Amino acid sequence: MVSYKELGLVNTREMFAKAIKGGYAIPAFNFNNMEQLQAIIKAAAETKSPVILQVSKGARNYANQTLLRYMAQGAVEYAKELGWEKPQIVLHLDHGDSFELCKSCVDFGFSSVMIDASSLPYEENIALTKKVVEYAHKYDVTVEAELGVLAGVEDEVSSAVSHYTKPEEVVDFATRTGCDSLAISIGTSHGAYKFTPEQCTRDPKTGKLVPPPLAFDVLDAIMEQLPGFPIVLHGSSSVPQEYVDMINSMGGKLPDAVGIPEEQLRKASESAVCKINIDSDSRLAFTAAVRKVLTEKPGEFDPRKYCGVARDFMEDLYKHKIIDVLGSNGKA
Repeated sequence: MVSYKELGLVNTREMFAKAIKGGYAIPAFNFNNMEQLQAIIKAAAETKSPVILQVSKGARNYANQTLLRYMAQGAVEYAKELGWEKPQIVLHLDHGDSFELCKSCVDFGFSSVMIDASSLPYEENIALTKKVVEYAHKYDVTVEAELGVLAGVEDEVSSAVSHYTKPEEVVDFATRTGCDSLAISIGTSHGAYKFTPEQCTRDPKTGKLVPPPLAFDVLDAIMEQLPGFPIVLHGSSSVPQEYVDMINSMGGKLPDAVGIPEEQLRKASESAVCKINIDSDSRLAFTAAVRKVLTEKPGEFDPRKYCGVARDFMEDLYKHKIIDVLGSNGKA
């Protein structure tokens, strides 16, 4: 058993309470490799923003659970090295799909876990979530649950259609499960293809897809039912078109990739939404950088030369999200 406190990590409880009161959201950035982790920590340290390091089931298998523990501890020490005296860093399991996986993450030093039983019938979702909560809370690990279903694909998580969270269910669900935060569905979606062209309109000047607005009426109804309760938005990448265009111009194939407009995320972050998940944007930044370097320098074969540029791209992206979208800079 490894306690996250021994690694210098924190859980989300106090972090979320401050975010709701302050009208900003905590960035939850997924990472799969060292360069992403370096970029996240450097951006958070330089902006003094609390940050959540998210690891999916697939990323955990890719990295190895033991290495992840030491990477998280290293991230805290790296933040201190950068001048952040008291880093506010969470290591969070994203979309845990079983009690066993959540338990394993708690035992290996995660400070927060998500149990995603949203695809199960309502009562089964409650039962599994409650079981995870009861175990995690023994070790002061916070638990995120999900109610409603997001469309799209992210690692092992996929759904062809979305189902908005039902506001009339949230009080019963939160009360009976004891979860610390609730991921809801109001129109965000996983992956780089968050909407089909048929769901969008096209800008007559640029020809670019314009996605439909988020269902803020559903969010408002949920906040009315659960005042002050931490709400989470998944699938909130904006899919920056400069990265998409760069990838496509250099041999890639991402037709009609479209994300959530940043002004809508900014609006959400000023409400009870205190955690916003961003994954695809950093994948696009990384891929754009690698394609750029290898296209411009086809003889390059040193990974540091293209992964280093990718790290710089991602650091700039993370700082932009922290400062201009989520408003979490200076809050840690």
